[in-house]
Amino acid sequence: MSFPQPKPEVPQLPQNLLRTIDCQQGAVRAVRFNADGNYLLSCGSDKSLKLWSVSRGTLLKTYSGHGYEVLDADGSYDNSQLCSCSSDKTVILWDVATGQVTRKLRGHAGKVNCVQFNEEATVILSGSIDGTVRCWDTRSRKFDPIQILDEAQDGVSSLKVSEHELLTGSVDGRVRRYDLRMGQLHVDFINSPITCVCFSADGQCTLTSSLDSTVRLLDKSTGEMLGEYTGHKMKGYKLDCCLSSKDTHVLSCSEDGHVYCWDLVEGSLMLKLPVGKAVVQSLSFHPSETRLLTAMEGRVQVWGADCTYECGTWTK
Repeated sequence: MSFPQPKPEVPQLPQNLLRTIDCQQGAVRAVRFNADGNYLLSCGSDKSLKLWSVSRGTLLKTYSGHGYEVLDADGSYDNSQLCSCSSDKTVILWDVATGQVTRKLRGHAGKVNCVQFNEEATVILSGSIDGTVRCWDTRSRKFDPIQILDEAQDGVSSLKVSEHELLTGSVDGRVRRYDLRMGQLHVDFINSPITCVCFSADGQCTLTSSLDSTVRLLDKSTGEMLGEYTGHKMKGYKLDCCLSSKDTHVLSCSEDGHVYCWDLVEGSLMLKLPVGKAVVQSLSFHPSETRLLTAMEGRVQVWGADCTYECGTWTK
């Protein structure tokens, strides 16, 4: 006699509030995990960038140097450097330990919406309302970009880099994927301004959110639409979407104060997370665990699948 196979464990969702951080930097425009998920970055409308311990909720460093609100930030793989971008049209490279500005990069003609390191942190890529993506060499003393990508017909709202590929989303409704090694450009048209793009963890798919209140999953190589996720509200704000660390769920901010979480394959809504009464501005999923960061007004909230917190360490 054979026993039935045990059912696979249902992936947990980050639905328990573990802590709330009052960032005290005006409105938080973006929140990001660092490479290993132990720290978080909060980008403030008060021109500051702050680094926090996720487990303790304590402020570790404040980075001041932008002339206007900070819109996005990223940490290098080894946690030694940060990059940030701002409405002041600049990109700044920071030394994490000292809090000092290493480089201030000028060249964009308008506010810079998004910024990210490549995997080796040798290049910073920045996307701007001026319709360009600029690539900056972090090791060179030259202040000019090493490459300018100007194919977008409107502002670049979001970008992600993975190995030799760059994914961008633009207000012109197009998702552009640059194969930087082969020098090729692939374009998918979505008939609505795009607010956020990202790669799936397995590298096979791309995820895009747009102002028609729809998140779409596309096959990276063919552009075929694999899934549509709706129910949230995204009509007038540049809000984030993302995939969970194991590609099981799709998550999106919403203007109705919730984070929506759908099953990636079935497309069914699995969780409508009540964050608060305002717009959920930004979110970030932990690189390996079931942890979620959300930003609303001046607060960052840390969510987990568990609700136990002991002795300064998370327990499951």
